[in-house]
Amino acid sequence: MIYDAHHSNMINAANQNTAVISQKYQDNQAGLRAKNPQKNKGIPYLDVRKFTQKLHSMSSASSTKKCARSIRIALQSAGARIVNHPVAAADWGNTLQTIGYKKINPSFNNPKEGDIYIIHRTQKHVYGHIAAYTGRQWVSDFRQNSHAVYKNDQVSYTYYRLV
Repeated sequence: MIYDAHHSNMINAANQNTAVISQKYQDNQAGLRAKNPQKNKGIPYLDVRKFTQKLHSMSSASSTKKCARSIRIALQSAGARIVNHPVAAADWGNTLQTIGYKKINPSFNNPKEGDIYIIHRTQKHVYGHIAAYTGRQWVSDFRQNSHAVYKNDQVSYTYYRLV
C-alpha cells in the first residue's frame, strides 16, 4: 500500500516538512549570527536571551550587595568565558570588553536587551554597581525600578552594548 499512487503525496509531504523545518533552522541560525556577529570573530558566543533570563531568575526584590556576582553568573550561563574577573562592579569594564561588549554613550532612554551599565565608585559605594537590561527592566542582584539606584546625582556611568 505504501507504493499506491494515491498515498505518494503523503510520503512526499513528509519529506517537504523536513525540508521546511531544516530551512527554518538555517534561517534561525543565520539570524542569530547576524545579531551577534562576534561568534564569527573569535570572541565566544553570548546568548543574550539566556543571559537576561538567568539574571532575572536569580534576582530578588531587594539588593543582596552582590551585583557583580549576579552579572558574572548570568553571563557565564549564556556562554561567556570569564576566567579571571574583578570583585568590584566598578572594575568590570575590561572584562565586558573581552567578551564582546563595547563602551558606548549612555542610552538609558533607549536601552536594548543585554545592555550593561557600571556605576563608578563613590565615597559611600566603594565597589560601584553593575546592572543589565532584560528587555523590560534593569536588573542586577535585584530588580531595579530604574537605572538610578543611588540617591546621588554626581555618580558617573559607563555603558556597554554587545556588538
